[in-house]
Amino acid sequence: MSNRILLLEDDISLVDGLNYSLKRNGFDVELVRTVEEAIGCLPKMDQYDLLILDVALPDGTGFEVCEKVRKQGYPIPILFLTASDEEVNVIRGLDSGGDDYVTKPFKLGELCSRIRALLRRAGKSGQNNLTVIECGDIWIDLLGSRVLLNEKTLDLTSAEYRLICLLVRNSNRVITRNQILNELWDNPGDFVDDNTLSVYVRRLREKIEADPSHPEHLITIRGFGYQWNEVSV
Repeated sequence: MSNRILLLEDDISLVDGLNYSLKRNGFDVELVRTVEEAIGCLPKMDQYDLLILDVALPDGTGFEVCEKVRKQGYPIPILFLTASDEEVNVIRGLDSGGDDYVTKPFKLGELCSRIRALLRRAGKSGQNNLTVIECGDIWIDLLGSRVLLNEKTLDLTSAEYRLICLLVRNSNRVITRNQILNELWDNPGDFVDDNTLSVYVRRLREKIEADPSHPEHLITIRGFGYQWNEVSV
C-alpha cells in the first residue's frame, strides 16, 4: 500500500514536477495550494503518512498548519519546503513541530530520500517484541506511539517521540550526540546538525520537565551528550 502524502505548495512551476516525481516514486499525493485548504484537511489527518508544507503561501505560512496539526495531537512526520536556510527559519520550523526541512532549489532525488528516511523512522519504534516501556514516571506505548508522564499524554512530534524512546531505552546511561544523530537520522551530515538536535532537546525538556532550566529527566553531560534519569512517581 502506498504512503499517502499531503502536499501544500502553491508554486505552479514546481507543483507539476513535484507531484509527478512523488507519484513515480510510489507515493500517493494529495495536493492543496493554500493554508485554508490544508487546515480543512485536519479532520482526516490520520489518513496521511507524511506532510510536505511550503513555508510561504498566499494566505499564511506552513508553520501555522504545522502548529495546528500538532495541537490536534497528530505525530505525523512533517517536512518543510523553504526558500531560505537561514537559521531563524529553520528553528521556527522545528519549533512549530516540524521534523525536517529542504531548501529550494532542491533535487527531487534528495527530497524522496528525506521522505523515506522520515517514514522509516516514524515506523521504526514498534518493530520489536516490546509494546510498552516503563521508566519511573514515564510510560511509552510503542504500538500507539504515545508517551505518558504521570499518566498524562504528552503532545510530541515524531522526532521528539523517537528521541525520548531512544533515551528512555538507555536510561541512566550516557548517549553521545553522535549516537543520537546516527540512530535517529540516516546520514547526520545531510539531515541534521548539532543546532537542530539542541532545538529538539530544548523543546522536549519544555514538555517533560517541571523546570526546563533545571532538568531532572533529560540531563546534559557536557562534552559527551545526554542521559535520561529515571524519576520515580
